[in-house]
Amino acid sequence: MKKKAFLFVILAMNLCWGGMFAADVCWTLSDSTGSIVFTPSAETLPYNDHIEMSGEQMAVVLRWGVDERCRFTEERSLVFPMLRTIPNNTHASLMHRVGTDIPSLLSVNGLSIGNEQVGEVWIDGYVGVRSTFSVGRPNIGAARGNYRAPALELTRRIFPSTDKPLMGELYTYRNISGNAQTVYIPECSQVFTTRPERGVTGAYIIRAELTGCGTFVVQPGETIDFGAVFQAYREGERALVPDLAAEFTAREAFVREMDMNLVLDTPDDVIDREFRFAKIRASESIFKTSGGYMHAPGGESYYAAIWANDQAEYVNPFFPFTGYAVGNASALNAYLHFARFMNDEYRPIPSSIIAEGKDIWNGAGDRGDAAMIAHGASRYVMARGSRDEARQLWPLIEWCLEYCRRHLNDAGVVLSDCDELEGRFPAGEANLSTSTLYYDALRSAALLSRELGLGSSRAAAYSRQADALARAIESYFGADMAGFHTYRYYEGNTQLRSWICMPLIVGLMDRAEGTIAALTSPRLMTDDGLLTQEGSETFWDRSTLYALRGIYIAGDVATANPFMHHYSEYRLLGTHVPYPIEAWPEGSQRHLSAESGLYCRAVVEGMFGLRPTGLRSFTLSPRLAEGWNNMALRHIRAFGADFDVEVVRRGTKMEVTVTNHATGKKQTRRLPVGSTANVAFKL
Repeated sequence: MKKKAFLFVILAMNLCWGGMFAADVCWTLSDSTGSIVFTPSAETLPYNDHIEMSGEQMAVVLRWGVDERCRFTEERSLVFPMLRTIPNNTHASLMHRVGTDIPSLLSVNGLSIGNEQVGEVWIDGYVGVRSTFSVGRPNIGAARGNYRAPALELTRRIFPSTDKPLMGELYTYRNISGNAQTVYIPECSQVFTTRPERGVTGAYIIRAELTGCGTFVVQPGETIDFGAVFQAYREGERALVPDLAAEFTAREAFVREMDMNLVLDTPDDVIDREFRFAKIRASESIFKTSGGYMHAPGGESYYAAIWANDQAEYVNPFFPFTGYAVGNASALNAYLHFARFMNDEYRPIPSSIIAEGKDIWNGAGDRGDAAMIAHGASRYVMARGSRDEARQLWPLIEWCLEYCRRHLNDAGVVLSDCDELEGRFPAGEANLSTSTLYYDALRSAALLSRELGLGSSRAAAYSRQADALARAIESYFGADMAGFHTYRYYEGNTQLRSWICMPLIVGLMDRAEGTIAALTSPRLMTDDGLLTQEGSETFWDRSTLYALRGIYIAGDVATANPFMHHYSEYRLLGTHVPYPIEAWPEGSQRHLSAESGLYCRAVVEGMFGLRPTGLRSFTLSPRLAEGWNNMALRHIRAFGADFDVEVVRRGTKMEVTVTNHATGKKQTRRLPVGSTANVAFKL
């Protein structure tokens, strides 16, 4: 939808979005690949950005730019989570920044190269840059900076290794002059040794070096490849000698695997592409630690550790839909780590398990972590479709539910020390997020206990507790705030909070209309998404993405879809791309990984309304936007199956077809708009 059309729709709906997502669009979608492309121009320069990329043994935050003279700049912030520093706490990953300018090390025909002109930058699970350079100094007597004609083209591909503690930059040099060139690629290395008393296992070596060095005669039109490797290892160990071409091929294979499953196909190319990118970011940030696979938020702070919110609540319930084995392994591992801390006295489970599983962080007290874990684990095991995993995790789910029950106050809602914002904003003695997550976990537990044959009485008890909690949430949190029929976030709360969206995502709809109006009002909605609290300047993408999911689930597609398009355009094609971010001003809009999982859940659970009801069953409530005649999610790998969901508009109804690829069987329903279908696969 073009911006003028979008503004007309919003005005017609009499909604005020506060100019949301009005920032410049700097990137375009590639028609031939799944990438996005930046083409420098007078309007976009200078341009600076940062992006995080990860593999099993390292992460890199690439701070890059194209300056006013169209030269590429980069600084690599290298993170090695399994090289632990002292004190061995949450932030104890070895980190080092390297700003070496690789092209400046080359010479051609005995002369330096310069006058770089970036032609394009693209992102496709890695960062690619294509530039031209001139050889030698400017023409004698010419104006300063007036170099000879471009003589060579240099293509960079910057990426992390999928399974090694190294980052690679693969360079392709092409002679675009009319004459043969003698190209000198020097042997060059930089070695940094850390202080031994600062490392858990002593000193660490950070090494940067060129590969493919030598002297080459390159004919016109011919190419040569060379590379740069940035790695770290323990003193006394040998440096790796990687095949960078093979490392890049492995990175491409990971991206192709992401493209094979859970494929979104809608009339909106921007939403489809951002969904693709979010899958990559949500899935890549998983580290192979001594404590097993651990998904990590990232952001140069949070690695080789797990959290009850980022992992247990946000991203783990998403992984079964992707079929990504490493993602599922990390999810199960996270829940099993939390299960280590169950206790007969019902003391709180730690908020975070850090240092590869060797320590904990619980600095904010009880954040409602048991509700987060119960909500995420119950949804995860049903979507995963594994009876064995469900039985493994049932004791944890049951313990967390009992913990919450024991912490109900006299009003029947759950007490906690704070919420997942850990005291950044007030949350009172009982907050809306914790109680709604507990409510959803009770609903899931009732369904799951039946699946596991634990008796109808247990399922009925959980259902009764959920019903009672729904009434308590309405009584305790329901309020008219700033003229909106919505919720207060805690007792005594007088300012609107973005987390009032939480009842929507768990199906509590009594105040849906007023809550959506509050969320999309100028009191909360800004150019950057939802403010955490009205009157502040702080925004967090996680509450924006929860709100998107909730508005879809509530059935207000006329509000949700324009919101989804412009959020996606802002994050994918704006000035800081291509993933959902954490927050601002905190963290400088880091690309924390679980937020990308929340984006994908806004599509899977929001736009398609897919909600687990058993190990082989789910409900489907598609929200087909006005003006869309079809949409599909293909190769969904949940509930023990590989299936597609296709939605086609048929007059005033929707034709919904679920195709099981293993059996070839199709289930087709004609549904009134806004209705729900029950779907089950046979065991």
